[in-house]
Amino acid sequence: MNSSNLPTVSVVVIAYNDAGLVGEAVSSALAQGPVVTEVIAVNDASSDGTARVLDELAAVHPRLKVVHRTENSGGCGTPRNDGIAAASGRYVLFLDSDDILPPGAADALVRTAEEHRAPVTVGAAVRRELPLHHDVPWMPGLHTPGEVIERPVDRPELVRDTLCVNKLYARAFLQEHGLRFPDGRFIYEDFVFTARVLAAAPRIAVTGDLVYVWHVRRSAAQVSISLDRKDVGNWRSRIEAHRTAARILAEASPVLGSACRVKFLEYDLRMYLRELGRDPEYQAAWWTLTRDYVDTFPEADIEAAAAHARWIVSLLRASVTPPADVERLTRLAAEPPRLLPPYATGPTGAPVWSEELPVELVGLTGLPVGELPVTVDAEPAGRAAVRIRVHDLYGRLAEAGPVTAQLSFVPRAGGAPVLAQPVELHPDSGGGWGAVLPFRLADLAVTGRRQGLRRMQAWNVGVGVRCADGSSVFTSLRPQGRLLRRRALPSSRYGVLLAQPYRTGAGALALRLAPGAEGALYLVRNRLDRARAARAAD
Repeated sequence: MNSSNLPTVSVVVIAYNDAGLVGEAVSSALAQGPVVTEVIAVNDASSDGTARVLDELAAVHPRLKVVHRTENSGGCGTPRNDGIAAASGRYVLFLDSDDILPPGAADALVRTAEEHRAPVTVGAAVRRELPLHHDVPWMPGLHTPGEVIERPVDRPELVRDTLCVNKLYARAFLQEHGLRFPDGRFIYEDFVFTARVLAAAPRIAVTGDLVYVWHVRRSAAQVSISLDRKDVGNWRSRIEAHRTAARILAEASPVLGSACRVKFLEYDLRMYLRELGRDPEYQAAWWTLTRDYVDTFPEADIEAAAAHARWIVSLLRASVTPPADVERLTRLAAEPPRLLPPYATGPTGAPVWSEELPVELVGLTGLPVGELPVTVDAEPAGRAAVRIRVHDLYGRLAEAGPVTAQLSFVPRAGGAPVLAQPVELHPDSGGGWGAVLPFRLADLAVTGRRQGLRRMQAWNVGVGVRCADGSSVFTSLRPQGRLLRRRALPSSRYGVLLAQPYRTGAGALALRLAPGAEGALYLVRNRLDRARAARAAD
């Protein structure tokens, strides 16, 4: 079956004050070929040139239909509902005005939907960090290409994929179940729509093809809703959307409702906690909102969450205000989680959070070594090495017997890690283990080029610790001292190699490499662009 014989798709593009980007989004939908019978662009009463851009495109492209709303809805749900109402294709696909559909996305989704007679089909999506064009896979490993899920209750972890834009929906399925987005100013409307879809118990088919590119512009003057976390209102909106979604799912299936609440503890809660910042007013408001919401969770759902999420809940319950060492708590919420010293014990010798807040870390002594929230510090050791210190954790690592440490460079855009040679660890006087780990930045840059990383490469720097009992643990590095200094290194291959270590939002070590003069200039320009955008936003 060629594209011209496939059932048709209506692509619904929503836009508000996005004149500079909506044309690219619409063009990417039109470029899908004859499988897309129409692109319905809903202009949510924009006050810039969005209406003009869409009308000019529609005059050239008969497949583009423009719906102009006379009053702004305040959210994304109402314009999407308008698009569904105007659609005539057999299938519906959603697209935001600042994102794009990659070539062949609609074809891949429709072929999979038809092959398996699935009302809902899901494909791969990436978050593309701009302007660097780093692609970060969305929910990697959640979906298996070729898989067909007969009922969502058979795969409750599907509640973790809350996007609506990486899925194709049979229009008849949406109509039969009256599936629509929340209207008006409802932030995180995807959560509720996705819950309603799963509650309708559709067969879901999976394609391995890339079907959506989500553009992330962190330095934009107006960031997207999901990135706009400067005040506690965003978190309040997320909680309310999650509360609604969990209720919808629980009414359809207690299993799905429980999975939704566990997802909140393991994902949403941790994501916002690790970005809590240092504003005491924000912290206090966030803490109160979170405590109140988590107090509504059944105990069984809390017990079903991962150990570090359970400990966070215990700390929320134990204190009506954020603890003094709240920054330490943000590191426990990181991925992978890290429990920073000091390590206190209670009267019975059990691990507790701190002497000031003696909340027992229940289950820590029974965790597999690979799940321990180990902390590894790193400081410079010359131009091409780092000195690390592996902290013990209540004797658990000592029991396993750390033997070697191995640096790992993981592309932040996704892809295979680059491993350095393992180095033997030696006990130190503080009860931990140390080693000097060499690495060659020039070799890393060459490997990055081979993996398609060009002018600027970004790597997460982690370390794997192998133990005598056969176990191992992987974690990120905590930069210390002068490790974060930028360096321009001579290179026989590139002339110059600019290396910029930096600390991520979660406090872990990462590295930018710019090979050659072109790469170094690109890195400097990008930094200046980010600084200008930040000043403009202020």
